[in-house]
Amino acid sequence: MRRAKAKHLNRRQFIRGAAAAAGGLIALPTIITSTALGTGGRVPASERIVLGGIGIGNRGSHDLRWMLPEKDVQFVAVCDPQRKRAEAVKKIVDTRYGNKDCAIYHNTPEFLAERTDIDALLVTTGDRWHALASIMAMRAGKDVYSEKPSCMTIAEGQAVVETAKRYRRIYQTGTQRLSEGNFTFCNEMLRLGRLGEVHTVRAHIAPWDAAEMRHDWLPAEPQPSKEEVDWDQWLGPCPWRPYNSTYTRGGWRGHYDFHTSCIGEWGAHTFAQCQVGMGAGDTAAIEYGYVKNESGDGMVTKFANGIRMILERDMDKKYWRGSCGVHYEGTEGWVSAADGYSKPDVSSPAMMGDFRKIVYDYQARTQRPMSHVRNFLDCVKSRRQTVSNPVMMHRTMTTVHAANICMWLKRDLRYDPVKEEFINDPEANRLRSRAMREPWII
Repeated sequence: MRRAKAKHLNRRQFIRGAAAAAGGLIALPTIITSTALGTGGRVPASERIVLGGIGIGNRGSHDLRWMLPEKDVQFVAVCDPQRKRAEAVKKIVDTRYGNKDCAIYHNTPEFLAERTDIDALLVTTGDRWHALASIMAMRAGKDVYSEKPSCMTIAEGQAVVETAKRYRRIYQTGTQRLSEGNFTFCNEMLRLGRLGEVHTVRAHIAPWDAAEMRHDWLPAEPQPSKEEVDWDQWLGPCPWRPYNSTYTRGGWRGHYDFHTSCIGEWGAHTFAQCQVGMGAGDTAAIEYGYVKNESGDGMVTKFANGIRMILERDMDKKYWRGSCGVHYEGTEGWVSAADGYSKPDVSSPAMMGDFRKIVYDYQARTQRPMSHVRNFLDCVKSRRQTVSNPVMMHRTMTTVHAANICMWLKRDLRYDPVKEEFINDPEANRLRSRAMREPWII
């Protein structure tokens, strides 16, 4: 019995015992609260995941509200170079918990160094910071849930994979449709062979902006005080640009310095959905066919397994009716899904006969819930790989980046997923990475 109890000692109990053994040199409270014990339906403090956040804006607030109701989560601090945004997050958190405990930080390295109590971080900055913040957090011993697109370049994706492996960190990228029933059903129909031999999948790209992004910058405005907006922190690894408030309100999209184009905007989701469905989540497309338009609409990419993935804006709603749609075509039928669907579209009503069973069987086989956040939190505890793990993120984002490079160079490309380089194309290979501004380097 003594050994069984000892096995379940947590860190706080160990410290308390060590203090007692030292002759009471350290004063510790003798009253243990009901909150700490986990009574009243709460999870004991020793079993809670202490969570923090970096750069939580509009999308990040959605993720945060998704996480806060989880009983085994305690959100304690937010780091953001913009004072107003940090205060808005603090208000959300403090209102949820009925206190004023959420701490605010503005400097990411200082935040990571000081908050050694934090187990995991929600990273929902603008695209430019996703990979760097995730790498810094994992080096500091934190698990990471990062919004998409999770890297700006192929090299950044490689660095995220290497860091997670080296520091044994749990990582989830925010491709949440991989944890939704409709999209899971479509992927399982493909995996189970219900569509026959699948020859084509179609992936939605954003129906706005272009693949070719702006290389200029907005005119300078008077720079606010560092206490209001730490502009150096906001820019992070990007080239120095003069302050303009439009950037801080989301106007960085469409600029090469900050964005991954219309292809990355939704392709970060839909390429992941398609590649996981076709069993290619650990590789990337090997061929990219240039199309003479501004967006990449209609580009045909090919995988080593023979399946074609076609980039579609689908303005006439031929393949789906909502955003971030996917469409899988095989010799025995087709399926498709997009946001807002009550159920997938199928070529034959009979396919929907065992919808619930297929989704249930997927959950039983993978031990994954139909909740992206819950999958992450469960994996933080179990140390199992998440559904949107670093390798899957990097490989599917490689397809995104390669498609962009194809459009920028205006020529067909071939890619070797094993060597992770373009074949016989030095110019394309130079675009696998970007210079990072010191000290914001990997």
